Amino acid sequence: MWCEWAWTGDRDGTPEHGVLVEVADGRIASVRAGVRAPADAEVLTGLTLPGFANAHSHAFHRALRGRTHAGGGSFWTWRETMYRVADRLDPDTYHRLARAAYAEMALAGITCVGEFHYLHHAPGGLRYADPNAMGHALAAAAADAGIRITLLDVCYLAGGLDARGGHQPLAGPQLRFGDGDADGWAARAAAFAPGGGHARTGAAAHSVRAVPAEQLPGVAAFAAERDAPLHVHVSEQPAENAACLAAHGRTPTAVLADAGALTGRTSLVHATHLTDADVEAVRASRATVCLCPTTERDLADGLPRTGDLLPAPLSLGTDQHVATDMFEEARAVELHERLRTHRRGTLGAGALLHAATAHGHASLGWTRADHPSGDPVLRGGRPREPSREASDAGALAPGTRADLVNVPLDGVHLAGADPARAADAVVFAATAADVRHVMADGRWIVRDGVHTLVPDTARELDTAIKELHT
Repeated sequence: MWCEWAWTGDRDGTPEHGVLVEVADGRIASVRAGVRAPADAEVLTGLTLPGFANAHSHAFHRALRGRTHAGGGSFWTWRETMYRVADRLDPDTYHRLARAAYAEMALAGITCVGEFHYLHHAPGGLRYADPNAMGHALAAAAADAGIRITLLDVCYLAGGLDARGGHQPLAGPQLRFGDGDADGWAARAAAFAPGGGHARTGAAAHSVRAVPAEQLPGVAAFAAERDAPLHVHVSEQPAENAACLAAHGRTPTAVLADAGALTGRTSLVHATHLTDADVEAVRASRATVCLCPTTERDLADGLPRTGDLLPAPLSLGTDQHVATDMFEEARAVELHERLRTHRRGTLGAGALLHAATAHGHASLGWTRADHPSGDPVLRGGRPREPSREASDAGALAPGTRADLVNVPLDGVHLAGADPARAADAVVFAATAADVRHVMADGRWIVRDGVHTLVPDTARELDTAIKELHT
């Protein structure tokens, strides 16, 4: 492919002109900039980017879009609505919903998803004949949609942490999430083998609300033994911090650190309400912070201390899929920081694109075993940048997976943009609807805005969602 303009990783977001990307066996074989288009090359006009990694997804939350706003409420009232949807799913309906949700992601340029998966069992907590039937449904859905998946198997053992500091038992729909204790969770998770090169596994602790402190070391050890990513919700709500302080006399971040669960393999999802000590601990640990701005503002979570957390690497997730749009997630990180600090420019287009691409893929375990990443490079207050040689995906570089996202610059959102600053224009003005072509692992999965494997994505979403609400 000959790309009119391509972002090849410049940390300031400057694209290169006339970039020839050669692909062989699903990987990028060579990248050359400043060349004329060969006569036999496919020409991609506009700006071409690496594939996006959606580092935090709850696929079944897609069924909630537009259905939770009447009457106001809070995170906690929203959660009850979410539980009702969760209780209606089985492996077949979950596969249909996830297939459509993942196809929508592909249309938005997402080539890999981190699925934060805790809907393990049948209603009432009964085990399916295959205890990982729901996980297999998700892996199959990703394959059907042509994207990769890291199934982050979630340990979820308690129904909450009350203001007096006690863990509540699982109840109602939550019974579907539990495995008894960390050993029971680990035994089931270890038995999951998704098959196919498109799927990998990782570990997750839902939160300090849902995993008692004495169980957390087992989850951390499971991830460490397998050199797998470890993800966890952290300090999304002030009430979580208050309950954790009542129970442990420490913040959620400190509880994770004491359990050996705050390391360079960890991704802290949300990390909205951190103390100064928490911020320093995160920076020192080299953990990734996964921000999900559209969800965080939808649920009135608050604004994270993004600038203070740098140079911690950032990743992005669409979480409950208020909007499946990585451009919106990326720019919202910077725009929310402007609201918090009254300053512009904490994170430019280059840093935000790294969060949407290489950082996200690395946080999901898509790095090359033959090129260990080692210590990331620090550049002042900027996020650490992953080594191009270590990246298995999320970079336009030789040896990486051939994931491309093409965005023309002649649409109504981007008309008049300066091509030499196309990354700025795309990050701060484009939407998912501006994506024209998407390649994943060397295969075109979106052509001219239409999914090649799930061509009527809207109809499939409509059918799958209405099935759960009737």
